[in-house]
Amino acid sequence: MSTVLGAKIVYADHMPAGLIPAALTENTAPFALEGKHPELVVLNDRPWNVETPPHLLDDPVTAAETLFVRNNGIPPKNIDLSQWTLTIEGESAQKKKVYTLEDLKSKFKNYTYQLTIECGGNGRNEFNPPAKGNQWTTGAVGCPEWTGVKLKDVLKDVGIKDDAVYIGYYGQDTHLSNDPEKVVISRGVPMHKALEDESLIAWALNGKDLPLMNGYPLRLVFGGWPASTSGKWLSRIVIRNQVHDGPKMGGDSYRVPCKPVAPGTKVPEEEMCIIESMPVKSLITYPKTGARIDEGQPLAIRGHAWAGDLSVQAVDYSIDFGASWKSCKLQAPKNRLAWQHWQAEIDFPEKGYYEVWARAKDSEGKMQPMLVPGWNPKGYLNNACHRIAVMVV
Repeated sequence: MSTVLGAKIVYADHMPAGLIPAALTENTAPFALEGKHPELVVLNDRPWNVETPPHLLDDPVTAAETLFVRNNGIPPKNIDLSQWTLTIEGESAQKKKVYTLEDLKSKFKNYTYQLTIECGGNGRNEFNPPAKGNQWTTGAVGCPEWTGVKLKDVLKDVGIKDDAVYIGYYGQDTHLSNDPEKVVISRGVPMHKALEDESLIAWALNGKDLPLMNGYPLRLVFGGWPASTSGKWLSRIVIRNQVHDGPKMGGDSYRVPCKPVAPGTKVPEEEMCIIESMPVKSLITYPKTGARIDEGQPLAIRGHAWAGDLSVQAVDYSIDFGASWKSCKLQAPKNRLAWQHWQAEIDFPEKGYYEVWARAKDSEGKMQPMLVPGWNPKGYLNNACHRIAVMVV
């Protein structure tokens, strides 16, 4: 936060995690992070964690400047593309191979997919008891177009042993302690996800180089899974004969209780399960909450919906706090694992205050909950209905 405030925060070590400085709560100066929209909301600057207000996600394809930032360490500096390499090795690799960026771009067929990535903690601020960590509201999600090579093509070029179970990644970001030997984060996915057609080693977003804060020059992209699996500043991939055990793969990190628990329950590690596919969810991107319309005037609403590895089969809206629902018009995804656009037009019966709620249902019939779903220690997977305020005058 000190960068935003323009001065060192004295006694910053005593500052509760996730607390927004009082000065910022009344600060009208625009936020400034190179390449990012000034209306993004800063949750933390060490490391950078910045979310996107829903109305800035209205475009069908998320722009680079409005894609959220969820970093765990400090991005690398003075990057020399000619020296950047990707090493693939591990106990379940047939051999160790090292690729330059040019090797990846020229040796393998290139692909472009629109893929949804969402932070596992998106919506954390609604849990009670509160969960520690950045208090994301709704904006840690985006769906740009990613260009790169299929991870499976590169893994097969290296050779995969029959006992392969998982892949793990390592990036070139630096730990907040500045200890060069300390790994910031090293997560991964099971082989079945790694070998999907849409799992990419990507170097471009919407046809241009990745933004530095989003992984320049190379990253993984696993659409529909927690964005923490999509490793940034990618320099090494390991093919494992066990579930990857890098930093933030154990404990409470990106894990939820395997069975529902009461809020506040202390859950043993062996009863926590790794988050894989994200749950069905929707977002109202137009209009902004607080909209005012004249009595008798219909209101057009629109937004996006997504469902992890699945697709979305329906989106409904409600203006009576969920007592009744009406269908929205839903589009097919541009490709598998892209979000889907929806729209509707609402007639309001009289003047007054309304809330518009949106609710999506996935291709297996599972529906978004109206309120916050099962409590978990780190506040993951909140897919409760999004709602906006509308005043009819």
